[in-house]
Amino acid sequence: MKKEYEIENLHCGGCASKIQYELDKLAELEGVNVDFYTKKLKFILKEEVNEDELIEKLNKIADKVEPGTYFKKVKNDDSKLSEDEDTHEHNHSHGNELISKLDLIILTIGITLFVVGLTLPKSLQKDIILIIAYGLSGYDILLNALKNLKRGKFLDENFLMSIATVGALALGDFGEAAGVMIFYKIGEFFQDMAVNNSKKSIEKLMSIKPEFANVKDKNGIIEMMNPSKVKVGDILIIKPGERVPLDGVIVSGTTTLDKSALTGESVPVIGEVGSEILSGSININGTIEVKTTKIYSQSTVSRIIDMVQSAGSKKAHAEKFITKFARYYTPLVVFMAILIGFGVPLFYDGNFKLWFSRALIFLVISCPCALVLSVPLTFFSSIGKGSKDGILIKGGNYLERLKNIDTVVFDKTGTLTKGSFKVTKVEVIKGSEKRLMEYAKAGEFYSNHPIGKAILNYGDVEISEWDIQGHNEKAGYGVNALYSGKEILVGSRKFLESHNINVELPEAFGTVVYVAVDSEFIGRIFVEDEIKENSRKTIDELKSQGIDVYMLTGDNKKTGKHIGDILGIDEDKVCTNLLPQDKVSKLEEIKSKSKKGTIFVGDGINDAPVLAMADIGISMGKLGSDIAIESSDIVLMNDDPYKIIEALHLGQRNNQVVLENVGFALGVKIVVMILGVLGIANLWLAIFADVGVSVLAVLNASKILSKKN
Repeated sequence: MKKEYEIENLHCGGCASKIQYELDKLAELEGVNVDFYTKKLKFILKEEVNEDELIEKLNKIADKVEPGTYFKKVKNDDSKLSEDEDTHEHNHSHGNELISKLDLIILTIGITLFVVGLTLPKSLQKDIILIIAYGLSGYDILLNALKNLKRGKFLDENFLMSIATVGALALGDFGEAAGVMIFYKIGEFFQDMAVNNSKKSIEKLMSIKPEFANVKDKNGIIEMMNPSKVKVGDILIIKPGERVPLDGVIVSGTTTLDKSALTGESVPVIGEVGSEILSGSININGTIEVKTTKIYSQSTVSRIIDMVQSAGSKKAHAEKFITKFARYYTPLVVFMAILIGFGVPLFYDGNFKLWFSRALIFLVISCPCALVLSVPLTFFSSIGKGSKDGILIKGGNYLERLKNIDTVVFDKTGTLTKGSFKVTKVEVIKGSEKRLMEYAKAGEFYSNHPIGKAILNYGDVEISEWDIQGHNEKAGYGVNALYSGKEILVGSRKFLESHNINVELPEAFGTVVYVAVDSEFIGRIFVEDEIKENSRKTIDELKSQGIDVYMLTGDNKKTGKHIGDILGIDEDKVCTNLLPQDKVSKLEEIKSKSKKGTIFVGDGINDAPVLAMADIGISMGKLGSDIAIESSDIVLMNDDPYKIIEALHLGQRNNQVVLENVGFALGVKIVVMILGVLGIANLWLAIFADVGVSVLAVLNASKILSKKN
C-alpha cells in the first residue's frame, strides 16, 4: 500500500538524508523517499498497521534526528509543492514572522557591535563588545548545540560551529569568532533565500492545478465546486481566462485553448464541439461547455503534478552517492580536525595553540551542505523545467541516463509519421468498390489501429454491427470476420497467403491492405501516412551528435527504404516487416550493439514491452493515455519528435551542473583544508568554503530553470 505524509519543520537537506537512512531500516516499509524540496515522505507499507501508531513511530525517529520534525497526513491540495517556510539547518524565521523580524533585529545589533568593536583599539572594552556581538549573532546556534549535545548529536552542524567559534574565543580571537558567526548566519540566510527562490520557481512552473469547477446541473443552475468533487459525465461551464479543471469533450461552444503549460507550445489550438480537452489548458476567448470523461485524480493535470512530485522517489546514482558520501564526510573531517588539533602537537612540536587554531577550520567546513542541497536541487529543477517544456520525466534516474545515450530507436507510426492514415487508392479485382469497402469495413469494424480507422472513415458505405457474426484479430497480420454469412479476411499479403489465398499481383509500394471474401481475393486498399515536420531535423541532429538512429516498421522493405531515405536513416538501420512481437527481439539485438545506452521512442500503446526493455522508454503525444504513462520512463506531451533532442539537452545540462557543483564544492573545501594545515587559511575563508560555496552551488543549480532549450 502506497502512503504519503507531509513533513513539518524539516530545515536541512542533510537531515532529510539522515531521516531516510533511519526509516530505511524499518522492516514494514520499502521504497522510502524523504523529499526535502517537496516536504513529502513517500513509501510502500508492506503490512497492515494502525496509522496513528505508525505516524507516532515515524515521528519519534524524525525527532531524534532533527528535533521538532514530524509527519502528518497530506492535505487535499496538490497545487503547491510545500506550504512551509523553507530553511536550512537553522530556522531563522522559527515559523513566525514577528520572531523572524526580532531575530533580524538582534542580528543587526550584533553586526553593529561587531563593526564598532573592530574600530576600537585593543582593550578590555573592545573584547567585551565583540563577545556580546558574538552572543547576539549566534545565540540560537549555541542553544541548539546544547540541545543536540543532550541528545548525543556530536556531529551536528550547530555543535561543530559552536566548538569552532568557542575555540576561537578561547584562543583570544574575539573578532574572528564574532565575525565568523555573523557571516555564517548571513551566508545561511542567503542560502535559504536561494533555495526558497528555486522552489518558488519550480512551484510556479507547476501552478497548473485549477482551483474550482463550474458545474451545470439538469436545471441549468451553475454551482462552483472543488474539482475533486466533480463526477464523470458532469457538464462544466468554462469561461474565457479560466483553466480547464478536468479532462472532457466540448459539447457546446467554440474557443481557442492555451496548452503551453502542458505541452510547452505557445501556439493556441482550436477547440470546438467534439474536441477532446485536457485539464490544465486555459480557455482564451469563448465560453464552452465540457462533458467530463475522467474524475480529477485521473485527469491530465493531476497526473502531471503527481508524476513530477513522485519523480523524487526514483533517485539518480549521483543523488544516492551524495547521500552516502555525506554520512562519511563529516565524521572524516572531524576526525582530521582532532588529529591536527591534538595529534600533531602531541607527536610533533608541542605547539597546541597553533595546531588547535588550524583544526578549527576543519570543524567549520565539516558539513557537506553544498552537495546535499545542490545535487538533489539540480535534478528537481531539471524535472520541473522538463515538465514546463512538455517533457515529463518520471525520475532522476531516467534523467541521469540521458547523458549516456548512443542509440535511438524509433517506431515509425505515430512517432516519425503522424499516424493519421488516409485511403489514397482502392484497387478492385472482383466486384465493385462499394462492395470491397463494405467487406473491408466489416473486417476493421472493431479496430483501434490508425489504418483500420482510415478505412472506416473512407467513403459513405455504412454497415451494421448486427451483421457481424464473428471477429478475430491476429495482431500484426490482419482480421478474419464472419459478415452476413461470408468469411472475410482483411490484412497483409502474408495474412491472405497464410490462408492459401493467391494474390496474383506484384508487390506494391506503400502500405496496402488486402481483402478476400470466401477464400477469394477481391481487391486491395492503399493507405498513406504523412511524415512529421521535424522528423528529419530530429534525426539529423541525433546523427550529428554521433548517435545511431534506427527505425522499426511493419512495412515491406521497399516502403521502409523509401521512408528511411526521406528521413536520412541508413538503409541497414531500417528494420522492416516487423510484427509487434518481433520488435522486442529486434530491440534486444540493437541493444547488444550499443556501448552506452538505448532509447526507444513509440506511441506508448502498442509497444509497452519494447518501451520497458529499452534503457529509456519514451512515449510521444499520449499524455491522456494510461498505458503510455505506465509503460514509459519519459512522456512527451505533444507529437513533436524534436522534444527528444530537448530531453537529451536537458539531461546533458543537468549532468554538467551536477559535475560543476560537486567539483567546485569539494575542490574549494579540499583547498581550504590544505591551506588550513599550512597556516595560510583562516576561519573567514573556511566560512566561505561552507556557506559561501553552498549559496553559489544552489544558485548554479537554479539556473536550469531559467535557461531556454
